[in-house]
Amino acid sequence: MNKKYRLLAEQILLAQLIFTSFIILFEKELVLPPWAQAAGRLHPLLLHFPIVLLLMAFLMAIFKPKDTTEFQSYYHRFQRSILCLAVGLSGITVLMGIFLAQEQGYQGELLFWHKWTGVAIYYFGTVLYFLNYWPLFRNKLQKGVSVLGVALLMMTGHFGASLTHGENFLLDPLTTGKEISTVPLDSALVFEHIIQPILQQKCVSCHNEDKVKGELMLTDLSSILKGGKSGKLFIPGNPQMSLLLERIHMPMEEKKHMPPSGKVQLTKAESRMLYHWVSTYGSSKAKVVDLPLSDSLRILAMAFLKPKAVEVDRFDFDEADPDLVKDLNSDYRTVAHLASDSPALTVNIYNKSQYTVKQIEELAPIAQQVVALNLNKLPIQDADLAAVAKLKNLRRLDLNFTDITASGLSHLQALGHLHTLSLSGTQLEIGPLEKQLAGLKALKQLTVWDTGLDVGALENLEKKFVAITFIKGFQDDGASPLQLNPIQVNNASMVFNDNLEVQLFHPIKGTEIRYSTDGSVPDSVTSDVYKTLVIDKNTFIKARAFKKGWYGSETSSFDFLKNTYIPDSVRLSYVLNRVHKAAGAHTFFDGKLGQIGANNPAWANYWAGVRDTDLELYAEFKKPVALSSVGVHYMVEEDTGIFPPDQIEVWGATQPGAWKILSRFQAPKTSKGETPSIRLVEGRFNTTKVAYLKIIAKPVYSIPSWSRRKGNKALLLVDEMFLN
Repeated sequence: MNKKYRLLAEQILLAQLIFTSFIILFEKELVLPPWAQAAGRLHPLLLHFPIVLLLMAFLMAIFKPKDTTEFQSYYHRFQRSILCLAVGLSGITVLMGIFLAQEQGYQGELLFWHKWTGVAIYYFGTVLYFLNYWPLFRNKLQKGVSVLGVALLMMTGHFGASLTHGENFLLDPLTTGKEISTVPLDSALVFEHIIQPILQQKCVSCHNEDKVKGELMLTDLSSILKGGKSGKLFIPGNPQMSLLLERIHMPMEEKKHMPPSGKVQLTKAESRMLYHWVSTYGSSKAKVVDLPLSDSLRILAMAFLKPKAVEVDRFDFDEADPDLVKDLNSDYRTVAHLASDSPALTVNIYNKSQYTVKQIEELAPIAQQVVALNLNKLPIQDADLAAVAKLKNLRRLDLNFTDITASGLSHLQALGHLHTLSLSGTQLEIGPLEKQLAGLKALKQLTVWDTGLDVGALENLEKKFVAITFIKGFQDDGASPLQLNPIQVNNASMVFNDNLEVQLFHPIKGTEIRYSTDGSVPDSVTSDVYKTLVIDKNTFIKARAFKKGWYGSETSSFDFLKNTYIPDSVRLSYVLNRVHKAAGAHTFFDGKLGQIGANNPAWANYWAGVRDTDLELYAEFKKPVALSSVGVHYMVEEDTGIFPPDQIEVWGATQPGAWKILSRFQAPKTSKGETPSIRLVEGRFNTTKVAYLKIIAKPVYSIPSWSRRKGNKALLLVDEMFLN
């Protein structure tokens, strides 16, 4: 490294060391702005670079050449440059880690050790870099100290991996397939030996004392019953209101699906046991043998505790041409080996808008090697199954949420190895299904939830085809239907400037969405059915989902807000509250609506606030606009001292300084015990041309006496302003 640049780099290292030490010393006093929170989340991305560079620098010191040639001098300079870069990146990584640790869900012993070993490796690397100038260290001590550095680096990485992925992350692939419990049936406890081992394997890595994701711990029964920030995990005996069951049965692509995508998922049997445990929850000391003989949980638990014979598919065909496999991969189709040393292939086909049966027919050259095929959510017709039937060694077939019928399964009777078939979300008739099952001789598992088959029909199938395990989801005796999860919205933003097509959807196929715009709660009979809905003004929508055999969903509320004009420039007269700066003056016209809940990013990042000053905004338009109303979107949370604006003034002008009052209005007052909410207040006035606009929102400067925060200054939080 050039001497000039080396000196500059070393000055930066020393400045970074001082700054990082200051942050570490006063960590408890940190109040992070949104940009720092976002930077903190880059910690897992950046940390790999200093790890590699530090390891490289340490290993170069350990295995440095012994001769005294010019090469050794060059080698030393290069090793020192690598160490300099590694230390600089380590300092940035430490800062990001400290920022990330401020978020909810990180605590405990693992965080402590990962944090301080990470800080230690940073200081260690810095000291090591500057000790390189001491000949005695460089010649005698450097090798041994570098070995210590490698050990410290591995220790830091181990604690980080355990914190992120769970304490058993390293050995989990070796232990996942093992039997969870071998306790004798007569002494097995329902929770301790059935439920807790399931949670321990699939959930505890993210919900433990060290990583309390969502403020939820699943390490013991008392913590499970306590729940997390989203509320109680389940209500004993009431599965339709269970957050636990809702999350594990969400589609994999849903962000809130648990366990998260990429983690080992619950098996069908494990999901069913959790469902029946919630349904029949009793004493934590209840034994499996105490359950009635016909109880579903007892039957599942007996199979769960019974040693299982491991069944291995044996393949007697050759491996496909690797170039051919590579050519068959595309944007909408993946072809991959079942395992690294297996000739068997699995195929997934995606994107229903791009699907044609040709995508299946093109698999003919590898028909012998395909053992698993996923056609989930594609517009597959019965006739397309003729192409599937040519994959003679197919073992697993996923036809969930396709358009096939039971009669179309006749094509699959040629598949002598097909042992797992998924038909959830399709429309089946009992007669044709029973006929086709008789010809699927190798079938061992059939998934049939949400297929229109009633409980009685499924019970008859189970009696007739005892060799087949029927996965029925939540379907039970019909007396306790489940509640549909809430309606969701697909619009990228709830703020619009012209007409907007409202995009409501529900993940469960065949669900009917009904809505209202007058504030009433939608019902399944009189409310409007959602098909298409185009709005051109502020619209407050309530929506519910309905489907035969299910309870209607909870009411979802959506506020679609119109903003016709966005200023060309904006500025604030006074500094925002230090905790609620959001995006400054641009916050009010970025189309991002805030939410309630301090743990929600939309709470932390989208609200701009004032307490000691007015919220005074100046806006300028390059071309005058015809304005007739100004709206302010604000939060109310009386218990934390967040109150509506006391008064709002709107001033307009066509020339700088020639201000004219357009409107002066107040927001509705808050009363004691009022539920936290987000509201819109508008001031309307005669249409006026303005090139300059001034909006002044005054916070409540003395909270009313009925509040526990009486006499204090209220916090005013605003996320958007609307100019129409």
